[in-house]
Amino acid sequence: MTVPQGAGRRRSGRGRAAGALLVLAGLTAVVAVPTWFTTTGTTALQGTVTVEVSGSQAAPAVLAAAVAILAAAAAVGLVGRAGRWVVAAVVVACGVLVVATTLGATTDPVAAVTPVVAAETGVGTLAGPVTTTVWPWLAVGTGILDALAGIWFVRASRAWSGPSQRHEVAPGSRAAEAAAVIDEKPDERSDWDALSRGDDPS
Repeated sequence: MTVPQGAGRRRSGRGRAAGALLVLAGLTAVVAVPTWFTTTGTTALQGTVTVEVSGSQAAPAVLAAAVAILAAAAAVGLVGRAGRWVVAAVVVACGVLVVATTLGATTDPVAAVTPVVAAETGVGTLAGPVTTTVWPWLAVGTGILDALAGIWFVRASRAWSGPSQRHEVAPGSRAAEAAAVIDEKPDERSDWDALSRGDDPS
């Protein structure tokens, strides 16, 4: 059976959208892995030690946003006309969450690293200043990309938001002609019904 050209475009568009969201989910997760902050703490046995705080420790919501975008990418192939708004809203919300939590950590890095220092040294007091790496700012940029991707998704999905026509019979096809012949073929039961109504089925 010939696949309608419109259906092919919809599947292609869904594939591109899902691929873009998968890339963004991976990128969002990647920027949370490296060290965001570096500081020092004091331990009873080792004295002053360097403590490196990753993005997932300073802003765990970034990884949660990456997982949510991954789920949205998986849902792209299933959503219809209304579901696309849900996917778009989730992606935009994840982008806003990444930006907000990252900026919160960079605005007050001491508060962001203190729980990690306390967990690693047993003392919740920093022994030195906090140094910020470039990764939080890359995370902010990634969050902005996430939010923009949600807006792009709404526009891109307009061409394929209708229900799938995979099982529909194209007009003028042999299958359609055969179905028409079957529909027109006389049926004994329908003939008896016509006779009982006083109609001549011939």
